[in-house]
Amino acid sequence: MLNINIICPGKIKEKFFKDAIDEYLKRLSKYCKLCIIEVPDEKIPDKVSETIVNEIKKKEGKFIINKIPKDTYLICLDLKGKEFSSEEFSKKIENISLNINSSITFIIGGTLGISDVVLNLAKEKICFSKMTFPHQLIRIFLLEQIFRAYKISNGETYHR
Repeated sequence: MLNINIICPGKIKEKFFKDAIDEYLKRLSKYCKLCIIEVPDEKIPDKVSETIVNEIKKKEGKFIINKIPKDTYLICLDLKGKEFSSEEFSKKIENISLNINSSITFIIGGTLGISDVVLNLAKEKICFSKMTFPHQLIRIFLLEQIFRAYKISNGETYHR
């Protein structure tokens, strides 16, 4: 069974987000072992310079790096990453699990994104959309797409 980790800054506070996450964790439990690892997120001041942005991303990056499991296939969610269809994403996960690694770790950045140090560690960068979404919502998008990927791989019905 594939081990999938999702590392992300910040805690989910909203009940509706927690409920959606719990539902996908329950659905995914028959396909993989999934672990969400939350790391501290940094407070963002009202006025931010590029220097402050880089400092915050660097701090969050250190927290993330300390939680990356050894021997995992690292994928960062990044606006400059490659976009996949659901079918392509399914094939990607299947290929990694069968041919490359028994563990995949996805990194979701904080409000300001992911530090260059973390991005440079990634084997791949993927993008869900060129639009900007709250990182709490992206967590749910990622879980949904992982669930959909397993449904596709197993030839099970899914919403098209």
